[in-house]
Amino acid sequence: MAVFDTPQAAFGALRPVCVQLTRAQTVENVRQLQAHLAGVSGAALQELQEYVLFPLRFALRVPGPKQERLVQSLVQCISSVLAATCVKKQELLQELFSELCTCLAPPPSSVKAAPLSEELKLAVIQALHTLMHSAYGDVILSLYRPSSLPLLGFAVSLLLTLAEQEKAKQIKISALECLQVLVLQCDCQEHRQLDEDEEQQCGDLFASFLPGISITLSRVIAGDIKQGHKPTVSAIRLFYLIVGLVMADKQLARIPKSKEKLPVEHSRISELMIHRGSDWTKSTAEKLSLLLHKVVESSSVHPHWKVRLELVELVHHLLRNCSQSLVDSFSHLLKAVVGLVNDENSEVQSRCNKVLQGIAEQRIVAQNRALADVLSENLHSLATALPRLMNSQDDMGKVSTLSLLLGYLKLLGPKINIVLNSVSHLQRLSKALVQVLELDVTDVKIVEARRSEPPGPLQQGVQKGRCQKKYFRFFTEEKVFQLLQQVCRVLGYYGNLYLLVDHFMGLYSESGLYRKQAAMILNELVMGAAGVGVDFLQEREVPLNVDDLKGSITSILDEYMDQANWYLVTSVDTEESSPEQSEQHLGLAVRAGGASSSILLQSSEPPVTTRTMNSNIWQICIQLEGVGCFAAVLGKEFRLLLLSALYPVLEKAGDRTLLISETALGTLADICEACGYDSVQCLINENSDYLVNSISLNLRQLAYQPRASQVLDTMLRNSDASLLPLIEDVIQDVLSALDQSYNSQASTFLRVLHSVMTALVQWFGMPSAEEHQQRHSDKGQSRARSQGQHKVTMTSQEVEQFFLDYVSQKRIAEGDLPDLEEEEADEIPLAKPEPSSDTEGEAPMPSHAQLARDVMERCIHLLSDGSLRVRLKVLDVLELCVTMLHPHGNHLLPMAHRVWPALVTRLISDDPLAVLRAFKVLCTLAQTCGDFLRQRFSKDVLSKLTSSLLSQAPASARAGPVYSHTLAFKLQLALLQGLGSLCERLDMGESDLNKVADACLIYLSAKQPVKLQEAAQSVFLHLMHVDPDSTWLLLSEVCCPEGYEPPHPSLRPVKLSGMGRPRNELTDNVLLLLQRLQQQEGTGPRTSTQEASPS
Repeated sequence: MAVFDTPQAAFGALRPVCVQLTRAQTVENVRQLQAHLAGVSGAALQELQEYVLFPLRFALRVPGPKQERLVQSLVQCISSVLAATCVKKQELLQELFSELCTCLAPPPSSVKAAPLSEELKLAVIQALHTLMHSAYGDVILSLYRPSSLPLLGFAVSLLLTLAEQEKAKQIKISALECLQVLVLQCDCQEHRQLDEDEEQQCGDLFASFLPGISITLSRVIAGDIKQGHKPTVSAIRLFYLIVGLVMADKQLARIPKSKEKLPVEHSRISELMIHRGSDWTKSTAEKLSLLLHKVVESSSVHPHWKVRLELVELVHHLLRNCSQSLVDSFSHLLKAVVGLVNDENSEVQSRCNKVLQGIAEQRIVAQNRALADVLSENLHSLATALPRLMNSQDDMGKVSTLSLLLGYLKLLGPKINIVLNSVSHLQRLSKALVQVLELDVTDVKIVEARRSEPPGPLQQGVQKGRCQKKYFRFFTEEKVFQLLQQVCRVLGYYGNLYLLVDHFMGLYSESGLYRKQAAMILNELVMGAAGVGVDFLQEREVPLNVDDLKGSITSILDEYMDQANWYLVTSVDTEESSPEQSEQHLGLAVRAGGASSSILLQSSEPPVTTRTMNSNIWQICIQLEGVGCFAAVLGKEFRLLLLSALYPVLEKAGDRTLLISETALGTLADICEACGYDSVQCLINENSDYLVNSISLNLRQLAYQPRASQVLDTMLRNSDASLLPLIEDVIQDVLSALDQSYNSQASTFLRVLHSVMTALVQWFGMPSAEEHQQRHSDKGQSRARSQGQHKVTMTSQEVEQFFLDYVSQKRIAEGDLPDLEEEEADEIPLAKPEPSSDTEGEAPMPSHAQLARDVMERCIHLLSDGSLRVRLKVLDVLELCVTMLHPHGNHLLPMAHRVWPALVTRLISDDPLAVLRAFKVLCTLAQTCGDFLRQRFSKDVLSKLTSSLLSQAPASARAGPVYSHTLAFKLQLALLQGLGSLCERLDMGESDLNKVADACLIYLSAKQPVKLQEAAQSVFLHLMHVDPDSTWLLLSEVCCPEGYEPPHPSLRPVKLSGMGRPRNELTDNVLLLLQRLQQQEGTGPRTSTQEASPS
């Protein structure tokens, strides 16, 4: 279709259809006009705007009922004209506005009339929307004069009705958007910005509509969720825009005290106008507070994230524009935005954080005392309810509650001291935190977990990290604990540190029920004060004073390391303390558990419970974590506090309770990192002078300072040989004290000596086993080579000589020769020369070997102590001494000679635990002393051991699976695992080997436990190395899988007992061993009659 660019051409084209529509108001005529309008340019249509609108408006004004299709067509045509033109006359704007609103209004006879169609309603709403956007410049303001108030009220009422009652989602949304345009809060850029006076005038006008709009919108927002999220989002947006306009602080500040009088002709309208005075503002704010609470409650839990996001915008808009007029409503609003910080949707989270950040940066709370008071009251109410909520809510509810608490503290920021300076507020908040952080101390595993063996060097296994996994009474979710940490750190960051430390130290001292929680809070307060790991919204007003921080840390450390709080009962192990110390510690434990008196318990008091010990363990761990925190905060400044802090931490690193030991080791790692030490070894070495001095002083008063040994143990495990010169005097003091008080303090001193010997072995190596193994391997290889050469040159005469020699050696072994006893007797003095006879020309013993010999001297005397615990410790130390003295055989052999009688007693007539440990010492002696022990072992011990194995075999064969947990089983297993290597190392004679083989053969039975079968196999594998022929013969007598044909007719057939024997319980293991023997002989050939015979 041609385009009409000039008004004349357009008029010529449009006149006929306009006349036709004026004469006959039909849908077809409206469509023809619509079609012609498409060919008219915008400029030409602007000139003909009123002419074209006249027939359309005339058709709407015709009295009488009209078809809805016609009305809809007319409204849509008007809308298309308005979309292409601008309304420049105020009268035209008002008339069109009134006519379009009339289309939505029900006729006077509405009782009988059918409701309007959804299409018509939507068309009228869109036409109104287009009309408002087509108004040119200041023409739009003609609608916002007091004289237009009834017309505006009519339109607002119609649109609110549609928004609330319509079922169609699109109509709801369009009505709300049209209302937004009507109150001049449109999002588009087409309307010019209103100046202050114009905004003030609109605010006065819209104040009349505020009750109806706000109530209706709140109903829409809280309506059925089935309406979808878009109407709700639009309603929330319109709600805060209209409230933010009418209740704006800037506008209300400019309202005159008295109402402005209108001309007489507007007297009726004057009654409708609202004067936004102080009384009206207060009354309206109270009513809006109820509506806002309703809006927040429904929107904050809405399933769609865009609704929750719009709620955040509501809070932001009102807080920015109405922070004074709506101050009473912000308890609900801030609760909403703070609660949404942890929303599941990332966009909502991000926007919440930005809004809170903006509130902090603009210092809205800091500059508004009333708002700060509201936050303080909210905080007080929440702190009051916190223990109840944490006890009743699920984990998600607890996270929301604590997020709210943290948000209040962040928003208060520097104003947080308003809360802290109030005794009521501080008491309520602190008690709430203490109650919520109550630990679960019912787990018995905490007390049971013991450090049975000394751990290795710290550098090999300690992971940095100050926090052990804690279990709380009221929550299990880690996120809850992280929020509580942040609460404490924000308090420390903004609050008065001296006030907080003093208050929580008071709670720490007040009752043992609060002590662990107060210590946790103090640790986090200090971290927060230093700005470590704090998530804050705004910087604090006063920068951190390092001297204040150091003073607070010093006072906390003094309280932590006070004897009443540091030395608590953590076990009932009699090994760790004497009766006097146990009594003292029991008293301290009760003091830690809540007693106000420091008087020690009398013997009539009940024993310490597991719960109390568990609580004490956690208290010590939390205090150790605190030391690590303080070191991290002060950095190298903490070096000044090492003099008082390092020794107690090393004490706990040597504690037998696993949790305490691990926590202390982690604390040492933190101290190293903070103070600039490369490792714990460097830390100990650089501070060893004062540590050794303290240890020396405390070892002299061991009855009152029983943990000095733990410090020395920790130092030795985590240092190197450079420490030895410093501790030599200490060790000599220990040996002297042991000589004087071995009856009462032997166990404690032996623990020290065990630590010393373990460190010496670690520092100066253990060459004995490797050297012995190498020597044995060389001997085996030499024998294999000689046998290989013998095989090549073997003749029948040599075979004959072999058997003659064998018979001769057998007679000698059985003692047929009269001079054998003299030869054996002569062997002993040669093997153990007196130390003074040939050491004069030797170089002097190194200090570590001298220490080992001195310690071994004491072990010899204590090996027969009446206490089983002492004997077990003596055997452990003795084994280390033997290892340490291995390179110094001239000193070791006499000591071994002296220790042998007592060791034999332990082996043959002692508690099974002692037998186990003594057998382990025997194996070590065999590695180091070798031939020296052969005759003694054969004569004094072997028969007892083999008879013990034989007597226990029937019991183990018929035992069930529980038997593997018994001490008898462990003793059998240890003997079987060690006997083979003993026979090989001592190069035992044939008769002794036969005893061992006979005793172990029964353990090859399939009825025996699997571990005992495997251990018995290991015995025979060792015997194969010592005497493979005898071993083969013995096994073949039990089970021989194949026959052997003589290589020559002159030789008789070989007949063995195992040939043709049916399978029995020994068969499988015997066949396995024979196979292993065959493999061994294949790699290392041996001489046999079959191999040596001529072919």
